Amino acid sequence: MRNSIFILLITLCFVGCAKQPAEQGSVPASNKYAEGFQITQTDTGVVVEVFQPYKRLCVREPLQRIGTMSTVQVGFLYALDAIDCLAAVCNPELIYTPVKGTEIDLGDSMKPSAERVLQAGLDILLAVNYGQYDNLEAMRLEKLGVPIIFINEWQEHSPLARAEWIRVIGALVGKLPQADSIFHEVEEKYLSLSGETVCQAKPVSIMSGNNFRGTWYVPSGKNYLAYLFKDAGADYPFYNDERETSIPLTVEETIHYFHDADVWVGAGGNSLAELAEIDEKHTWFKAYQSGRVYNWRKQRLDGGQNNFWERGVVHPEEMLEDVIHILNNAPDSTLHFANRLY
Repeated sequence: MRNSIFILLITLCFVGCAKQPAEQGSVPASNKYAEGFQITQTDTGVVVEVFQPYKRLCVREPLQRIGTMSTVQVGFLYALDAIDCLAAVCNPELIYTPVKGTEIDLGDSMKPSAERVLQAGLDILLAVNYGQYDNLEAMRLEKLGVPIIFINEWQEHSPLARAEWIRVIGALVGKLPQADSIFHEVEEKYLSLSGETVCQAKPVSIMSGNNFRGTWYVPSGKNYLAYLFKDAGADYPFYNDERETSIPLTVEETIHYFHDADVWVGAGGNSLAELAEIDEKHTWFKAYQSGRVYNWRKQRLDGGQNNFWERGVVHPEEMLEDVIHILNNAPDSTLHFANRLY
């Protein structure tokens, strides 16, 4: 009975990736940064449109039972004080945010259990579109009558665009005004911080990434980390690189670009000794030798749960503040998500 009522409340369309015109007489609530969705307020409800792949929802009353396939989505719900709507999750062992503990475990996010998804009686499942495989899984679940929408904040380039996806979650749970208010405050703080200058005679140079089987992957200029580095005032050599994916470098290229970098942000180890044990080449860089190496694991639990992927996406102003403090060699106590390696 619940599912039949839900179908009357929500209209789902899967019609490719092209944008569809908004309803006549509607007033669009435009995004400032995000490009992957559009929200339109109408006389009959809030219309949410997501473009990759295209989905259109007309939400006429708040959704009560939500399933998630990503920990980021848990962070959005928690920020909106809507965690009680969380009825089912994938990979609960990876969730940092305190939740009720009564959610149905849907299994692995790459292939959730169809039986458990159906058992959960969800109003909607928040999926993640990492590729064709994910689309096929979604289509399989939809054929079983499970309403799905993709939350693709990870496809956005800038930190503020990623954070703006809180508006989609807010629209689904009937808290769009609260979502707008949270995002406005985040944006205001972020822009205020990005206007600060680093207290150094010259720009502090920054490196990122790790050596993995002979290849060093670093953020392109369209990656949100590069946006953070730039907004913090760091010197980074790939700001103008327009690649959509990370840049693969040989060890020789990495040494060329980063041997004398002042700081290293986003290292993979938990200590300098561990980093050296992972790969001796990590010790060749000035940042390692001067002890200015950081990972993003300050809010990480022993089981690997990391608030960087939950609160960090919602609050990029705190991530930006971390980078600014790192460039200024500020005390470790000033950092939110970054952790200095010793």
